[in-house]
Amino acid sequence: MTTLGIDASRALRARRTGTERYAYELVVRLSALAHRAGWRVRLYTDQPPPPALRAAAPHAEWVVMPRPRLWTHTALAPELRRRPPDLFFEPAHVLPLWHPPASVVTVHDVGYEYFPDAHTRFQRFYLRLTTRWHVRAARLILADSHATRNDLVRLYAAPPARVRVVYPGVDLAHFAPRPPDAVAAVRARYGIHGRYLLYVGTLQPRKNLRRVLDAFAQTAPAFPDVQLVLVGAAGWRMDAFADLLTALGDRVVRTGYVDDAELPALYTGAVALVFPSLFEGFGFPVLEAHACGTPVIASTTTSLPEVAGDAALLVNPLETNAIADAMRRLLEDDALRADLAARGRANAARFTWDASAAHVWDALMEAYRG
Repeated sequence: MTTLGIDASRALRARRTGTERYAYELVVRLSALAHRAGWRVRLYTDQPPPPALRAAAPHAEWVVMPRPRLWTHTALAPELRRRPPDLFFEPAHVLPLWHPPASVVTVHDVGYEYFPDAHTRFQRFYLRLTTRWHVRAARLILADSHATRNDLVRLYAAPPARVRVVYPGVDLAHFAPRPPDAVAAVRARYGIHGRYLLYVGTLQPRKNLRRVLDAFAQTAPAFPDVQLVLVGAAGWRMDAFADLLTALGDRVVRTGYVDDAELPALYTGAVALVFPSLFEGFGFPVLEAHACGTPVIASTTTSLPEVAGDAALLVNPLETNAIADAMRRLLEDDALRADLAARGRANAARFTWDASAAHVWDALMEAYRG
């Protein structure tokens, strides 16, 4: 029986950001597609999978290889060499040094090339090295957006014929408008007292958080009932925002990391998602907000126009005044909010995990045929 191997290690992470969610959704769906096609599925992990994930991929063979360091190259690579699958997919990590000839890898973004100061020197070296390795070693490369595909071709000389754009999806059953009692519960949990603008993502310079805070500082005096809610774990160089956070006081609410179970209610209750990021390979929060009927402010740069379509206020992320003006418009204009909410729900319907998995499966079959 023909075997598809998938690195499922990132799918097991309890705290899922974009890449972990991508890995989880595709592991589950590709396992089902492969089983229906008569393939054996082998899932490699660095820890035992939880019962829920085993149940979601009931036909898969799980290969658990605990290893404290360098798991990809010291555990996964030897296993692939000892029992090579016919086809291998790396959804969210590094392609092992040894892998089958028919291997496919997803490159989510190359943001470190544009904003090197958002990474340590070692991280930049490692990310550049691994991206060069992917371009050289993978039979096919998947990119989350045309913006990332263009970067791979331009910056890494990736052959255009070997790079496929496959958009990730959004779980429309989960990310959907929540009832008032659910919204009230998350407001109470996080100390949100009035109307609020929402930011979702790691708190780091690449996300343009400094300008978001500056824009809110401009806007806040005219709207004393409005807070800015920052959802996400503290990231690299968080100290760059300390002065503004102190100055804004309780007008800014920091929730820390929020589990997926609570995110839809936070989106539903928000006046708007403020997401003028400097760089995104895809931008999951935009689609999550759209699916919940929440208006979005996003950037005119990188992948965000692809993801947002005509369903967001797009602003130059380098212009603080433009971000502040978009905030004011959405706080004042009920008709604009309603229009963007309707457009957003229609836009989110373009991106489903089932469609994403089907396109990935087609790419995998292409790579298998050589």
